[in-house]
This record gives sequence, C-alpha cells and structure tokens, in this order.
Amino acid sequence: MPNMNFNTKFVPLTVDPDKIYDYSFSIIKEEMGEHNFTDEQWLVVRRVIHASADFELGRSMIFAPDAIEAGIQSILAGRHVIADVQMIESGSGRKRFQKHGGDLHCYIADEDVAKVAKEQGTTRAIISMQKATSLHEGGIYAIGNAPTALLELIRLVKEGSAKPDLIIGMPVGFVSAAESKAELSVLEGIPFITNKGRKGGSTVTVAALNAISLMADERAKQTK
Repeated sequence: MPNMNFNTKFVPLTVDPDKIYDYSFSIIKEEMGEHNFTDEQWLVVRRVIHASADFELGRSMIFAPDAIEAGIQSILAGRHVIADVQMIESGSGRKRFQKHGGDLHCYIADEDVAKVAKEQGTTRAIISMQKATSLHEGGIYAIGNAPTALLELIRLVKEGSAKPDLIIGMPVGFVSAAESKAELSVLEGIPFITNKGRKGGSTVTVAALNAISLMADERAKQTK
C-alpha cells in the first residue's frame, strides 16, 4: 500500500467558529514563516491563504504602499464597491459597507450591459466596467474572475475616465490573467492589491476585500 502520511496537523474538534478561525490563523502564521509584509498587509494575506490554502498565492501578493489605508478610508467615506462577477457580490460582507453608507454593485448581468456587449462584439465584463465608472466616483473595484474587466478598468484609468480609490485585482485564468495583474502592478496614481501569475479568483478577492472591511470596522470603533 502507498504511504498515507499526509503530514497533517491534528485539529482539535470544535464547532466554535471563532476558535476555528483562530486555530487556522495560527497554523497559517507558523507555516508561512518569515515574510516582508507589513502588519496590515499580513491581515489581508492570511485571509487570502485561509480562503485558498495556497501559500504560494499568498507570497505572490503585491500591495501599493497606500492600498490598505485607501480601502479603509473609501469604506468609511461611504463609497461603493464594484464587483466584476456576482460571486463576489454574494460572498462579501455587504452589511459592513452598507452601515458606512456604501453598498456593493455588480453590473455584469444587467440587460443593458448584455445588449451593448452583443452589439459591440465584446465581453460583458468590459461593458460592465464602463457602466460602473460612469455611475460611481471613486470606490473599490474588486475583480477576481475577468481579466478583461481588469484590463478595461486600467484603460479607463489611463485615459482619465476612472479614478478608483482602490483596485483589488486578482483574476484567475490562463488567458490574460497574469498579464492583466502585471499591468495593474505598474499602474501609477491608483492604490492596488494584486498578485503575480495565473492564480487568483473570486474567493481570494472576496477574502482581501473582507479583510479591509473588517479593518474599516475596527477603525470606526476606535474613533467613536
């Protein structure tokens, strides 16, 4: 028989969600070892690792120096969050945005977006970014699925049609995913969070977004 030693740790049996989170984070901290992330960046990275069980993905993350503070301030100012796909919309802590005056929006399934995309022979993801930037000033853009959405958002930024408060761009895939994130990592004037390579996805984008919204909530409590 093959060796069935999976080198796993014993996990205490518990149904307490806080204890499960704490124990998971302690494992992540131990297995991650030394890193160069700041304390606030680590709060984002560890949630991304927790959501993906992928340390390589966590180590590949890139932060603009002001990214986390920009995200916190955007949420506290009641700015909106724009998602490229509905998976992010359903997975985020939406109530945390709403209590500060903002909300989360996703336009990819809108009828007008589908109509224009068909007429122009392009993707709904591209048209949804055009619609979002025409409706919202600033805000956080969370892109985890569609590289074309990220590339279009970058194009709109460069031409001066959009100025997000923060871009969380971690789309997954084999076509343009790594390239779109490489472009984001050198974008000037806009705070960003991204990662290198093909890995990413809606789940880890939500994890990063939720980490920042939790920090915003903590900031709000401290200032009361």
